[in-house]
Parts: sequence; structure tokens; C-alpha cells
Amino acid sequence: MRNAALAAALLSLLATSAVAADLRDFCAERPGKATPPCILDPGHVQLETGLADAVFVRGRAGHEDVYTLGASEVRFGLTSRTEVEAGWSPLVVDHLRGAGRTRGVGDAVLGLRTALTDPDADGPAAALQGFVTAPTATHGLGAGGWTGGVRLPLTASIGHGLDLGATPEADLIRDADGHGTHLALQGAVGLGHTFGALTAGAELWGQMDDDPAHREWQASFDLTGALMLGRDIQLDAGANLGLNHATPDVEVYAGIARRF
Repeated sequence: MRNAALAAALLSLLATSAVAADLRDFCAERPGKATPPCILDPGHVQLETGLADAVFVRGRAGHEDVYTLGASEVRFGLTSRTEVEAGWSPLVVDHLRGAGRTRGVGDAVLGLRTALTDPDADGPAAALQGFVTAPTATHGLGAGGWTGGVRLPLTASIGHGLDLGATPEADLIRDADGHGTHLALQGAVGLGHTFGALTAGAELWGQMDDDPAHREWQASFDLTGALMLGRDIQLDAGANLGLNHATPDVEVYAGIARRF
């Protein structure tokens, strides 16, 4: 009986190891603004949480600090080529100096991503991602209504250990006066290099917000770092540096991602 139990335990361990070996390489949407085209393995769940995020704006209109804690996204692999995603921010604090502080929750986001190329093949990869944002935020802390958009995540290896990623995106967002919607176009392009368990990257991001009241351009230079702890846990951090007056001066953040 004892030998049979030991044999069963060994077979179970070997089966678990085989399943783990068959999983795709770990791939999180964090950190950075460019979205990877990778798809989560069917039946698996991945939780990605922003432990802390701080945005600092310094301008003529005043100083504003926005802190977001615990913003999380859950991803679930539906098929070998498709996954669903849901995200929400449980605590947002907006501190406008001289005007007080607003505290509450953020909007909820629901998304679907499908691979346009074979997720298990080598070479360039592409996916299509659509999402909607539900107005669940405390007044003044969210988009102010239903919004949505579509992304085209792209990635390719360019040799010498470098990976190139790009994400063009088109969004339908709320007008500044709250009475309609308009188109905003944005995109991020970045390079990443892996040094063992550590991946370091740099990105350029830009957005054109075609609000009827005032067209606005934003741009930032972003630095990212991610550290793998085993096969299924990633720690990350990043800093986004605004390149014009319309963009927040600095954003810094740290987070974690875990695959189950």
C-alpha cells in the first residue's frame, strides 16, 4: 500500500511537471504601455496588480498628484488563441493642491484579445484586442461614461537579444464637457532586452486627443523593468517621463503578476 501511494504521488508530480513544461512562456501586460500579443494558455488565470501608481503634474494651473493602489486585471485563457480580461481600480486618490482631495474607486474594464498569428510559433506575432470601459468610478475619477477602443499588439525579435514591440490604438472617449464622444489615437513602440530573469525596456508613447473643444497631443518616454521569480511570478516597476506640457510630468509605478 505504501509503495502504491508513493508511486501515485510520483506519477502525479511528474504529470504536474509535464503540464507546467507545456505552458507558454510567461507573458504579462505589465509593465509599459505597449501591449504584448501573447495569449494565456486555455483554462489558466493570470492576475496582474499595480501595487502602487503615482502621477505628478506640475503646471500653471496648479500641482496635482494622483495615486492609484491595487489596480488589478484578471486574464483567463478561453482557447489556444483567445482570452478575456477584466480590470478595476479599488482605490484612487486625486490631490489637487489648493482644491482638496477626491478619493474613490476607478472604472471597470472588460476586454477580449485574439491572436492573429499562431501563439506557439516563432517569429513576429500579432493580436487584436477590443475593450470597453464601464463608468463605475467615483465622480471625477473616471472617464465619465462608457468608452471603448481597439488595439493591435505587435512584437518581433530583431536579433542581439532585442525584442521590438508596438501597439497602435484607436479609442472612443468622452468629450471634455461630458456631452458626447470623440476619437483619440495613440500608440507605443518599445525595445526590450532580457538579462537572465530580468527584462529591461524603453518605450516612446504618443496620443492625439481630438476633443471638439481643444485638440491635444501628449507624449512620453517610458522606462520599464521586470524580474521573474520562477516560472509564474513577475515583479515590475516603471517610470514615465512627460515630453510636453500636456503630458503628466512623471509617473512611477510598481506591480506584480501571477499565473495560476
